[in-house]
Amino acid sequence: MAVLSELEPKRVFHYFEEICKIPHGSHNTKEISDYCVNFARERNLSVIQDEANNVIIRKPGTEGCEDSETLILQGHLDMVCEKTPDSSHDFEKDGLKLWIQDGYVTAKDTTLGGDDGIAVAMMLAVLDSDEIVHPPLEALFTSDEEVGMGGAGALNMDDLRGKMLINIDSEEEGILTAGCAGGFRFDTVIPVSYEKAEGEALSIVIGGLTGGHSGCEIHKQRGNAHALMGRLLNHLRRQTPLRLAEIVGGKGDNVIAVKSEAKIAVSPKDKETCMNAVRKMERVWKDEFGEDEPGLYVEVTEDKADRVFAQADTNRVISYLSTMQNGVICYERQVEGQVETSLNVGIIQTSEREVIISHLVRSSMESKKWDLKERLFALAELAGGKGEARDEYPAWNYRKDSKLRELMVRVYQEMYGEKPQVLTIHAGLECGLFVGKNPELDCISFGPEILDVHSVNERMNIKSVERSYKYLLEVLKAAK
Repeated sequence: MAVLSELEPKRVFHYFEEICKIPHGSHNTKEISDYCVNFARERNLSVIQDEANNVIIRKPGTEGCEDSETLILQGHLDMVCEKTPDSSHDFEKDGLKLWIQDGYVTAKDTTLGGDDGIAVAMMLAVLDSDEIVHPPLEALFTSDEEVGMGGAGALNMDDLRGKMLINIDSEEEGILTAGCAGGFRFDTVIPVSYEKAEGEALSIVIGGLTGGHSGCEIHKQRGNAHALMGRLLNHLRRQTPLRLAEIVGGKGDNVIAVKSEAKIAVSPKDKETCMNAVRKMERVWKDEFGEDEPGLYVEVTEDKADRVFAQADTNRVISYLSTMQNGVICYERQVEGQVETSLNVGIIQTSEREVIISHLVRSSMESKKWDLKERLFALAELAGGKGEARDEYPAWNYRKDSKLRELMVRVYQEMYGEKPQVLTIHAGLECGLFVGKNPELDCISFGPEILDVHSVNERMNIKSVERSYKYLLEVLKAAK
């Protein structure tokens, strides 16, 4: 029996559970893209699938609405793949294990993919119905949003007829998003050479952090495991000579890193001093974070290492990690409490020849985005490495006149007796790329309450999904 079969709205949760059976992490969206294509063909709906696995499904307007203006519904097919350290889940092969707790849908030991699976489910439910009143629809399912908005970047906007687009990729009910920050990804590549290891090897693991979305939660000052590792390694090398052998961690540059691992070598006489310093730092951080990071742990254990970085390379990597900026850089001057510019270090990899540190920068101000990019290039050069900026996307600026926004505000007010909040956000949305390609496109984003996205604590409010879907249906009726 399906886990979500008794939840309302039934068709929405039916399709959400169906797509959760399909592995659909970023860069692994062909199967779920094909699922949407087959869905359309089984219902004799017009469908386009491109090489990036984007899908567009068209459905004519219902009786009396055939000549209304076409409306685009949009969400992304991929999800962030995070799991607990002891989970055996394989995101390439396994479906998610869903369960219900305290009014929320969540997944066992993994991210849920409510971001943005609930959009896919709502759109399929609308397309599947013969009873919902709506104008001509184009349902746009994009791929690889979580890793650079690759699907939106590859999309041919000429394939779309509509001029109004509802993006279902927000996570706070009662809020209409009308703008978002732009951003880019930045890789710092520091070359390293190896020498034969001498002394005692130690493994250091920083983990148990809350993590979360590097846009939505960046202002909450949650611990970033990589930033903490840089601080710890810099502290240790001030106490005793050491060599790095490896440093790794993180699954996505848009995820606040929950775990970072390093292997170092120290002289036998300094081993105990180093281990005690690591244990002391754990106590320092528990005091600094208080109750905000209850699961934080720092482990140090004896290990083995056959080779280590050259001393100069060790110093360059540690200097970079301990001086790089991370978190909120500055706040908006005109909107109190709104983050303007931020940087998240999400992934660190060690290869045969280099250490790669991957960041995600977000900013609603182009000049601040450029400035941070230039500073990252400078810092990479100071560390003896090089920088590469990629996957840049523009900010989605608030539109003074918006027919769609006025419609959605009016419908919300009629349903609930009050106006929704209309905000711009720090997280990135595909609307920026869509509007960048077609400045005439009128976009609004909304969605149900989803908490702790991009983390294993992700959970989706059942009643909020029901209310949000009813709201969408009323918007479709009003848009006829």
